Amino acid sequence: MNYRSCVWILLAVCGIAQAAEVDRRIAVTIDDLPWARLDEIRPPDLQARHQALMAQLRQADVPVVGFVNENKLEVDGTVQPARVQMLRDWLDAGYALGNHTYSHMDLNAEGVQAFQRDFLRGEQVLRPLLAERGLTPTWMRHPYLRVGRTAEDRRQMDVFFSEHGYRVAPVTVDNGEWVWAFAYANVINEQPDSPAREATLRQLRRGYVPYMLNKLDYYEAQSQSLLGYALPQVWLMHANELNAATFAELVAATKRRGYRFISLEEAVRDPAYAHGAEGYDGRYGPSWLHRWAMAEKKPKEFYAGEPEVPAWVKVLAKVDYE
Repeated sequence: MNYRSCVWILLAVCGIAQAAEVDRRIAVTIDDLPWARLDEIRPPDLQARHQALMAQLRQADVPVVGFVNENKLEVDGTVQPARVQMLRDWLDAGYALGNHTYSHMDLNAEGVQAFQRDFLRGEQVLRPLLAERGLTPTWMRHPYLRVGRTAEDRRQMDVFFSEHGYRVAPVTVDNGEWVWAFAYANVINEQPDSPAREATLRQLRRGYVPYMLNKLDYYEAQSQSLLGYALPQVWLMHANELNAATFAELVAATKRRGYRFISLEEAVRDPAYAHGAEGYDGRYGPSWLHRWAMAEKKPKEFYAGEPEVPAWVKVLAKVDYE
């Protein structure tokens, strides 16, 4: 074999390798700002936990959109400046903020009219806060990922969001992160400081990151099976104690999986997101990937193999579902 033949073979092999390389991209969204389960925390502890999360976000150094529930800014109906400052901390760090409704309202349970009223109430602080920086609210996230029980509900809400300048933030990598976080917060809040408590917290931290990566692998496989390529994913998380301890580690582990972290804006440019939330008419809020699979009438076997939260974590979280 001559030199020129060897070069061509090498180039062909490199070309095949590049063609086979998966373009893994993901956008992070964090719900329930300024903090999940906020009313269960003493104010000094809340500030310390918020600062811990901000430190994790800075260390991770990836784009993030945070979604605000404005009722969490209030105590007895009065907006608390310290809690508004928590939102300013997000903006100061360069993160975007979106509307997650005032009261974390379930659209599927309460209906279109009630949801619209609650949603607009959820921008009374957010809109002027963003205006201080020359910004307007752009993104919204449905609580529980529940976007309407009928096609007509979704149509009405699409018109409403468009009229008010909002875009829906989808979720493709859905998960039981909130269950792990409930467990973690329960251990912190309810158990006395001791080596046993620290051992349990360490066990939760060590289990959480692999669980989240397994979920990511699952939804990447779902994307490949449904769409034929790796969709730029949108990951759902929450502002909580667990992410305040592990977010940077999770991001680093995800990068080792070959993922690049991108903005939500870049992720939803993918043509698949033009399908919206079609495909599911029901009580709950599945991943957008699963909605699209339902629209294509995929058999139930398509959804098999999704990782579950371990039973011991559910016990600590005091929940029996995810």
